[in-house]
Amino acid sequence: IFLSCRLCVHKLNPFGPPTPVMSSLHPECEYIFQLEKEERRCHQSITEQGNGSTEGCSSFWDAVVCWPHAVIGETVTRLCPAVFSLFKNNTGSVGRNCTSEGWSEPSPPYHIACSVDDHIPEESYFAAVKLIYTVGYSLSVAVLAIAVLILLLFRRLRCARNFIHIQLFVTFIMKAVAVFIKDATLFSNDDTNHCTLSTFACKVSVVFCHYCVMTNFFWLLVEALYLNSLLLSSFYHSRRCLWGFSLLGWGIPVFFIILWIGSRLYFEDTECWDINEESPYWWIIKGPIVVSIAVNFMLFMNIIRILIQKLNPRLIQFNNSSQYRRLTKSTLLLIPLFGTHYMFFNFLPDHFNVNLRLCVELCLGSFQGLLVAILYCFLNQEVQNEVHMQWLRWQERSYGVVSPAAKGSQMDTPF
Repeated sequence: IFLSCRLCVHKLNPFGPPTPVMSSLHPECEYIFQLEKEERRCHQSITEQGNGSTEGCSSFWDAVVCWPHAVIGETVTRLCPAVFSLFKNNTGSVGRNCTSEGWSEPSPPYHIACSVDDHIPEESYFAAVKLIYTVGYSLSVAVLAIAVLILLLFRRLRCARNFIHIQLFVTFIMKAVAVFIKDATLFSNDDTNHCTLSTFACKVSVVFCHYCVMTNFFWLLVEALYLNSLLLSSFYHSRRCLWGFSLLGWGIPVFFIILWIGSRLYFEDTECWDINEESPYWWIIKGPIVVSIAVNFMLFMNIIRILIQKLNPRLIQFNNSSQYRRLTKSTLLLIPLFGTHYMFFNFLPDHFNVNLRLCVELCLGSFQGLLVAILYCFLNQEVQNEVHMQWLRWQERSYGVVSPAAKGSQMDTPF
């Protein structure tokens, strides 16, 4: 969830996930600030020493530890920086030999001596991830926009089911747009310091992104609730019922977003609100999403159970079998699409296998709206029939050609 920000976090912290620390700063920012402080102290010490002996190895800062002047043949040992305790509880020491050719490499290497992970994701990996999800979201927005127009323009396609589909399509479009806005605000410049960036524009972009993601998950929940209601009963879904769905899909996220904004303003107004690891207030947003995913998965299992019973020819009437079979096809195509891969990471820590999460939730997730639009609009038989009928009517008006299929054609009323 919200993994576009992971690109920023990985750049901030090349030593893996932090352990909790009691600090007003995020651990990654604390790590950067402490190293910058040590670097200034090192350069100040080198300047104060002035032009000393030119023999041996000169003092220098290696981006982690400040090494003093040493004579040839001398071995200098330094303790691991205290800042590493932000990520691991135990620290060790690192040594360098002063040779006639200069300083040797650290021995043992920092990632061994200081018990930190030396796996630093390559910039090319992040660039590839960003390229993939940019293409995915762009295609999704274009296809979803066409799908929304089709469902809105054709009057015979207006029904409770398609009303919910339209809301879901809109949330996919909003989520894609929010990701683009967030990228333009936070990641347009590689030199942006996310530990000091704290502007109104960046906070608004982060809030908008969180709201769009929440609405998307809640409308996925509405889809599951609606499909369950269709299978459990055949009652007519009144306007009041649709208003209730709308309140759940659009209103509930507003409530939690406002709570989260208030908590960040009064208790944790740091950076650009885009780094949330170890923040207890993050659960104001993450908690409802985790619950919605879990409920969605249970509804999916319930749908499968009902369909197995409903589709048994001995338990249903012949005239209803085609309805259930058509609904089964739609349900089985949609529910796994938004349920199963979210459940895989739903109850795992945020830092669990982040590279895999980036691939699944950002890269594959960016194409989710595209797939939903294709499955529930362009491949829908009712939509195809209506588009075909409109095409025949246009030909009739333009060329005076009346197709036999256009005479007296009637469509089944959609669910």
